[in-house]
Amino acid sequence: MPHNFWMINCSERNFDITRDLGFMQQGLKAEYRRKVQRVEPGDRIIYYVNGARTFTATATVTKGYEEVGTGPWVKEGRASLPWRIGIKPDIVLDRKQYINAGLIAYRLEYLRKWPPEDWYLAFQGNLHLLSKGDFFLLESEMLKLRDGRETAIRQIDAELAAEEERVRALRERRRRTSERNPDRASDQSHDARTSEVSSRQSDESQAGSSPIESDAESPSAPAGNTRAGGRNRRHQPRPRKRRASANEPKHDAN
Repeated sequence: MPHNFWMINCSERNFDITRDLGFMQQGLKAEYRRKVQRVEPGDRIIYYVNGARTFTATATVTKGYEEVGTGPWVKEGRASLPWRIGIKPDIVLDRKQYINAGLIAYRLEYLRKWPPEDWYLAFQGNLHLLSKGDFFLLESEMLKLRDGRETAIRQIDAELAAEEERVRALRERRRRTSERNPDRASDQSHDARTSEVSSRQSDESQAGSSPIESDAESPSAPAGNTRAGGRNRRHQPRPRKRRASANEPKHDAN
């Protein structure tokens, strides 16, 4: 079952090289090593040809990456393609069936943050991680062109059901693991509760602080009114001595 869904952005020449190789292997650019390391057998790939701005094929990864140094693919700009992964073809459209990416880009979640007229800028770079929804949307359109609408819908429904089953099985496996290790699960639950209580107490403490304390934290607050421990006390003005009036009789001390 696929763990990730990738889009490979390549030139038309390099896509033709991959096609001529029977979609058995694919080169990836040097600067995307961290992403390349995440590509695993079972992952799915869709091809985007940047010159024509078209979606052309899908494939499945059969082997993780390896460094080969040189390969049959040509440089794109200054970037070489020293990484290689094993693949197998799934859907390969004829040239006349290539999907114009500009006609379907507005439906992709991946492009929602981009202005509609600049959608193609989001595809810059050799390797992109897509959502499951975006990938199956594009692949369903390819299937409609290759096999017809009804067949495409049935196949996509089957793939979605299989993906949901994989997710359900993963959750069940995690649940069983927690049941086999109750002490560890209990410790994690206790840590979560402790963190939540500490966070709540901190919020209540901040919410209950007096205006005097808040004002004392500002740069204009006097520095001499701070107690040990960081709290400030109210400034108490000294009482003024009452001056005697000129007409007020003076009392003799005797």
